[in-house]
Amino acid sequence: MPSPMDRRLFLGRSAGIGAGALLARAVGLPARPRSGGAGRVPILVTSHANETGQRAAEQAWELLSAGGSALDAVELAANVIEIDPEDSSVGFGGLPNEDGVVQLDASIMDGRTYNAGAVASLEGIKNPSSVARLVMERTDHVLMVGRGALELARSFGFEEEDLMTEKSRARWLEWRENRSPDDDWGPPDHLRDREEAQLGGEPAFTYGTVNVLAVDADGDVAGITTTSGLSWKIDGRVGDSPIIGAGLYVDNDVGAAGATGRGEDVIKSCASYFMVERMRAGRSPQEACEDALAMIRRRYERIGSPYMPGEKFVALNREGDYGCAWSYGGRGLPELTARDGSGLTVHEGVQFGR
Repeated sequence: MPSPMDRRLFLGRSAGIGAGALLARAVGLPARPRSGGAGRVPILVTSHANETGQRAAEQAWELLSAGGSALDAVELAANVIEIDPEDSSVGFGGLPNEDGVVQLDASIMDGRTYNAGAVASLEGIKNPSSVARLVMERTDHVLMVGRGALELARSFGFEEEDLMTEKSRARWLEWRENRSPDDDWGPPDHLRDREEAQLGGEPAFTYGTVNVLAVDADGDVAGITTTSGLSWKIDGRVGDSPIIGAGLYVDNDVGAAGATGRGEDVIKSCASYFMVERMRAGRSPQEACEDALAMIRRRYERIGSPYMPGEKFVALNREGDYGCAWSYGGRGLPELTARDGSGLTVHEGVQFGR
């Protein structure tokens, strides 16, 4: 489950950062490859390491181990997480925008066919990743948004429903009552201090996203990124998750990468494409994740800013090696769930900058 975090995460660093092949050495990253896995395929990884993520990986593994495609496996795993009402990061129970409306984004990419599909600001459909697959396979478009994406889903029999749960609605109502002392939401002025103390303070903004990446027995690679996006966002805001090259990228010759966290910076950096290109250049999946974080930090240092957005990156190469890294200070190590023929593994990655 995602944890609250500040919208502005500062991980200041004074040292300059090099470019190209010297990038890792310049930020103090180890020269040796560091990745999980033992080069086994088929394999599936998901950025969710909680019980739901593990259950999703196990169910998808049944399909993969029986000779199923990477594309079908990533969709199945994503669907398991999307329909979990206890998971506030995606799908049903995802946290809403500032108006109390759940708007979902998702993308899917098939390395075998070099095809992709995505949806953004989709309302009322639990499984945006499956609608993204419709965009990929049943239209000649890549990205559909809002009402058009909803009408496409309806035309293929998807049922429109309320995506708010009691839990997500309660969190939104609490945020609405605490976001400003000057509006008319919340208790009367003469009772405000007492009731605000009972509410426990303002709920922090939350980023919520799931990446699922896989390589099947034929060596084909596929991936999905699905999200309910930044909690309490402005109506219509779209993050990196439905943007091919930002929140997700897949190349059958190399592997796949996905991103979670502050989507605006992932869009500006084309982070997932960057990670795949770093793997193409010979970097391990783990190193590619760290390289992408170093690249983003370097962009801000060039303008004299200590700002570092909160990001988590995952990557998987076509040989079955994987890695993850994040920039969340003081929150321990990032994790992903991997499932291959040796069993289920919860892999610890690297906290960047430590």
